[in-house]
Amino acid sequence: MNWRVILTVVLLVGALVSGWSAWRQQDNIVATDPADGRTDYLLRDFDIVALDSEGREAFSLQAPELQQTPGARTLELVTPLFHIPETEGDGRWQVRASTGWVSEDNEEVRLRGDVVADSPEGSPRPTRMRTDALNVFPQRNQATSDALVDVEQPGSTMQGTGMRADLDSGRIELLSKVRLRNEPTARR
Repeated sequence: MNWRVILTVVLLVGALVSGWSAWRQQDNIVATDPADGRTDYLLRDFDIVALDSEGREAFSLQAPELQQTPGARTLELVTPLFHIPETEGDGRWQVRASTGWVSEDNEEVRLRGDVVADSPEGSPRPTRMRTDALNVFPQRNQATSDALVDVEQPGSTMQGTGMRADLDSGRIELLSKVRLRNEPTARR
C-alpha cells in the first residue's frame, strides 16, 4: 500500500472525528459578547454641562459616578446633583436624588429616591419639592411626578399625589389627594 493513501485515510478519519466532536459539543459552548455586563464608559467624580439641540445649556451635572448604558446612549447616575437654568434670568434650580437616568437626547431626566428640588436662589417665593420620583424635562423647564410630592414655601406646605411644574414660572400643580397646611407669619 502506498504511504500517501495511508496518510490521506488517517487525515480524513482525523477530520471526521474532530468535526463530529465539535458538532457534539456545540450545545456546551455559550456565545458571549465581550461587552456583556459592561458599560460603554464610566466617569467618577465629574462635572459636565449638557447642551440642548440649539447649543444652549440644558443642564449641568455633578455626581460621583456616571455610566453609559450598554447598547444605548442613555446615562445612569449615582447621587446626581443637577443645576437646571431658567429660560429667562440667571437662576438655576438645584435638583438632587439617590439615582438618575438621562435620555440619549438629554430631553428627559428621571430621578429616583430622596429627590429634593430647590428653586433658584433669590426667588421671590423660595420653593422646595420633595418626592421619591421626579421626571424633569430640562429643555422645556418642566417637571412631573406620579408619586407623593411635598412642596414647601414660606408660610405653607402642600402635599399631593402627582404633580406638574413649570420651573420657569415656579407654578406647581398637585394633581390629587391634595392637603395644604398654612402657617401664617406674624404681623408687625
